[in-house]
Amino acid sequence: MEEKKKSNGGALLGAAFIMATSAIGPGFLTQTAKFTSDFQASFGFVILVSILLAIVVQMNVWRVLCVSGMRGQDVANKLLPGLGYFVALLVVLGGLVFNIGNVGGGALGFNTLLGLPLTAGYILAGAIAIAVFLLKNATKAMDTLTKVLGGVMIVVIFVVIVIVKPPVGQAIKETFIPSTGAVALFPAILTLLGGTVGGYITFAGAHRLIDAGITKKENLKEVNKSSIMGIGIATIVRIFLFLAILGVVAKGLTLDPNNPAADAFSQGAGELGYRFFGLVLLCAAVTSIVGAAYTSVSFMKTLSKTVAKYEKWVTIAFIAVSTLVMAILGQPATLLVLAGALNGLILPVTLGVCLVASQKKSIMGQDYKHPKWLLILGILVVLLAAYLGVTSLSGLGKLFA
Repeated sequence: MEEKKKSNGGALLGAAFIMATSAIGPGFLTQTAKFTSDFQASFGFVILVSILLAIVVQMNVWRVLCVSGMRGQDVANKLLPGLGYFVALLVVLGGLVFNIGNVGGGALGFNTLLGLPLTAGYILAGAIAIAVFLLKNATKAMDTLTKVLGGVMIVVIFVVIVIVKPPVGQAIKETFIPSTGAVALFPAILTLLGGTVGGYITFAGAHRLIDAGITKKENLKEVNKSSIMGIGIATIVRIFLFLAILGVVAKGLTLDPNNPAADAFSQGAGELGYRFFGLVLLCAAVTSIVGAAYTSVSFMKTLSKTVAKYEKWVTIAFIAVSTLVMAILGQPATLLVLAGALNGLILPVTLGVCLVASQKKSIMGQDYKHPKWLLILGILVVLLAAYLGVTSLSGLGKLFA
């Protein structure tokens, strides 16, 4: 019994970290730096609102998937035959394209940290992620890697905070009463929501818990705890990063728009800060490569017996293709525009599916009752996310310009 409790504890923490580190990719770092530069201390309000919305998304999705014991694509297929294949296609395509960007982020991390050429960085970043899935107990290795690298990111960013001395009092005040005004911050809130729980990220932790067998109503308390822990870890990194960059821009310094996060670390803490950023970027990229590959393949394995049988090799192939495409293209800007548009569409569809499923006894069981407050807040988030999805479609026009 004690052994099972310990094993569950490891899986719960692992699920929280894979969700959090999947959200903390290279785009997360750039996004946070850009918005902090634009809105300064008022960005704290954006973080606060996006956290609350993300909690609503994760608690709804994790509850439905883990109580039913079914992955996202299976819940969708149970609701409407064929819908699961559509959801899986969106998630896998979005995950693959973002993974190409994650490999690029890993190469930039190696370049900033050690001065390695980008081509060597692409191969090395992909190879590290592949090595995780080649190990005998890949899921345990994945849990360990995301915990260790997630911890490294938190410590390194905290050191930079100590060096740059941000105006913490002003940040706290504007988190609740933003001087920029709430209406002006709305687009940033929607963007952050998609970046924190969009696409495959929503499912990363829940699918990990299902793989660990932590399902059904009796485990609901643990499921809720793990989902909030995942949001909490991503939030700590976001807040620390916000404060580190605020300490630079509050002094009136302007960030390089091409790489605002690296420039903030460099201006704030000199050469050491620049190398620190390389380490943070490398950790963020590698954990996101692992999370995207694991979750994307988990969307295929119940729809295909071949994928289920060769899951490890399909995951490795997923990472290898991402690495190869990145090495050939060099700058996958066009693909990232497409991925952004896809991810904007995925959240309202997947959350909407989970909300409808939460009311179906054939999926949730006879004695399960979904909290009304969670359902109502979930519907509001679907409407917000749908608005984001429609606006993100305008990005597709750039592909054919």
